[in-house]
Amino acid sequence: MLELVTDLAVTLGYAGVGILLMGIGAVLVDVATPGSLRHLIWVERNANAAVLLASNLVAVGVIATTAIVASDGHFAQGIAATVGYGLIGLLVMTVAFVVVDMLTPGRLGELLVHPQPHPAVWITAAVHLAVGAIIAAAIL
Repeated sequence: MLELVTDLAVTLGYAGVGILLMGIGAVLVDVATPGSLRHLIWVERNANAAVLLASNLVAVGVIATTAIVASDGHFAQGIAATVGYGLIGLLVMTVAFVVVDMLTPGRLGELLVHPQPHPAVWITAAVHLAVGAIIAAAIL
């Protein structure tokens, strides 16, 4: 029974760190785009903003999951790796966003929250997911 309680506590620890990292990712996406991301998605039902945020959250989830699996049951190491690799992933996603913005016409943040579907959101989402996969592979 003690092992079950310990495993549940470890699970809650990892979940808490994952949620914190996803929250930081959401804030970074919100800062990179004009207007309130929350308003854009839940009030205006902006699909571009939703795809952008969703890709960020999935990428962070992939990084966190890989760090947890790679920790091989060592909780302290797993938490440290999840935080460290998660923050590196968020940093690299932010840098990639800036690079894509510099290489494309217009302001990427404005294009990605336009009310009409814009193909740039799929490119940016692919960049987020690719960064998540690259960081995950680096962990292994």
